[in-house]
Amino acid sequence: MTSTQTRTDAGLANGLRISVSRLARRLRVERAGDLAESGLSDTQITVLAVLERKIAMSPGELAEHEKVQPPSMTRVITALEERGLVQRAPHLTDRRQVVLTVTDEGKRLVNQLRRRRDAWLAMRLRGLTQQERETLRAAAPILEKLSQA
Repeated sequence: MTSTQTRTDAGLANGLRISVSRLARRLRVERAGDLAESGLSDTQITVLAVLERKIAMSPGELAEHEKVQPPSMTRVITALEERGLVQRAPHLTDRRQVVLTVTDEGKRLVNQLRRRRDAWLAMRLRGLTQQERETLRAAAPILEKLSQA
């Protein structure tokens, strides 16, 4: 992306879309190794990581967070539970509900996969100049804001 191409908002949008798409594709390739190693689906890994970050959620909250239908989330949860990666516990205030938490084995797996992907990206970042890395540090919160909009 050149500064000439990004002078307008439309040019910036085009350049960002292309660059972010390429980076996402590269990260997906790296994640494919995680899928093969763990034997989990992409959705299962994502759900496990969400639960690890959020501490505990009900199945309905998790389905809403991931924008999937509750029956689909039930299948994902069941598979993770069968592997001993998540566990159900009674809800503190509503006995009709359960909350899901990550087991120690689930936390270990999420952290292992996260470390591997972070190491891959850190290696790529080392190929950038200090100024480029500083620019990315400043851009990271902005990109996060865009992803949440």
